[in-house]
Amino acid sequence: MSRDRTGTTAGPVVVAPDKFRGSLTSPEVAAHVAAGLRSAVSERLPVVRIPVADGGDGTVEAVVADGFTRVETQVTGPAGARVLAAYAVRDEPDGRVAVIELAEASGLRRLPEGTAPVPLTATSRGTGELVAHAARHGATRIVLGLGGSACTDGGAGMAQALGVRLLDAAGHDLPPGGAALRDLDAIDVSGRLRGFEVVVASDVDNPLLGPYGAAAVYGPQKGATPEDVAVLEAGLARLAAVAARGGAGSGTDVAGRPGAGAAGGVGFGALTFLDAEIRPGIGYLLDLVDFDRHVAGARLVITGEGSIDEQTLRGKAPVGVAAAAARHGVPVVAVCGRRSVGDEELRAAGIQAAYALTDIEPDVRRCMAEAGPLLERLAGRIAARFITP
Repeated sequence: MSRDRTGTTAGPVVVAPDKFRGSLTSPEVAAHVAAGLRSAVSERLPVVRIPVADGGDGTVEAVVADGFTRVETQVTGPAGARVLAAYAVRDEPDGRVAVIELAEASGLRRLPEGTAPVPLTATSRGTGELVAHAARHGATRIVLGLGGSACTDGGAGMAQALGVRLLDAAGHDLPPGGAALRDLDAIDVSGRLRGFEVVVASDVDNPLLGPYGAAAVYGPQKGATPEDVAVLEAGLARLAAVAARGGAGSGTDVAGRPGAGAAGGVGFGALTFLDAEIRPGIGYLLDLVDFDRHVAGARLVITGEGSIDEQTLRGKAPVGVAAAAARHGVPVVAVCGRRSVGDEELRAAGIQAAYALTDIEPDVRRCMAEAGPLLERLAGRIAARFITP
C-alpha cells in the first residue's frame, strides 16, 4: 500500500487494456498508460500492468506479458505457404496450459503480402498444427482463441491436421478450403490426436449456418463475393450434415449453437471434432491471468481498446474488465483511440469515464502514429481526476 498526494493510504492502479489495433499491442498500451500516470503523480505510484485480450488478435502477447512462455514453430498459413506462428504455455498444478490464437496461424494477417484473400480455399490447418505441437510437447489443456481468421472452412483444416480424415465419394482426402466441403462424403475420426482438453475462448455468438452464420456474416470480410458466400454456405452445411450422419458428433445440433460460426466455423470444428467447451473469451482469459487477485484492494482500474463502440458494450474486453472490477468495488475508467458511445451507456456498462486520443488530437492518422505519447497525456488527465487532489 502507498500514500497518494492527499496523504491517505491507497492501493495500486491496475492497468488492464486490450490492444489498439494497428497501432499498439496490449502490453505497449499498458506501458504507456503506466508511464503517463507515474509522470503525473510520482515514480513511486504503484501500478500493476495486466494486458488483456478476449481471444482474438493479441491474445498470445497478452498472456506472455503475464508470465506465459512464448513458443514459435512453422505451420501452414491460410493460403498454404509456411508461416512462423507463436503460442504460449505455462505449467499449472493440474498440468500444462497452452494458449493458441487462431489469427497467429490462420489469420488474414498471415496471407502473403500483396496477395488477395482466398476465401474459397483458405484453411485453418495451421491452427490444428499449433494444437498438435502443443499437445505433443505436454499440454493437457488448450485454450483456443478465435478471431481474425482468413478461412471459412468449418475447422476442417484444423481437424485434418489433428488426424481427422475428410473424404470424398472416391475415398480421397479433401483439399483445403470451404468450397471443397461440398464434396464431403465421409469422416473418419479414428486417427485423431487425443489426450488433451480444449476450451474455446470467444465472444462471437453466431451459429454456423444461415443469415447470421459464418459465411453470410464474415465471408465478405474475407474477400468472399455473394457467389462465394453461397458456395461456402453449401460446404459448411454439408460438413454439418456428414458429421451428424457419420458419428463425428451431433453436427446438425452443434451447427446451431452460439459460437459455432466463430472464425469461419472453426468454433463448429472445435465443438465437433475436439469435444471443446466454448467459454466467454474475456471472462475466461481474466481467470487465466488471475485478475481477481490483482484487482482486490486496487484504487482504480484503467482498461481500454482501440475503439469503444457498440461492439464493446456487447461484452468485449473493457466491459469484461469492468464487470470483474465491480465485484471488488473498484472504479473503472477506459482509454481508447476513439469512441462512439455516450457517457450514460458507458456508466451502465460499469465504466465511469472514457478518454479518447481524438479528444486531444482530432487527426486519426496522427493518433495512430503517435498513440504512445498521446496515451501518456491521457493518463495524466486520468491521474488529475482520479488519483491526485
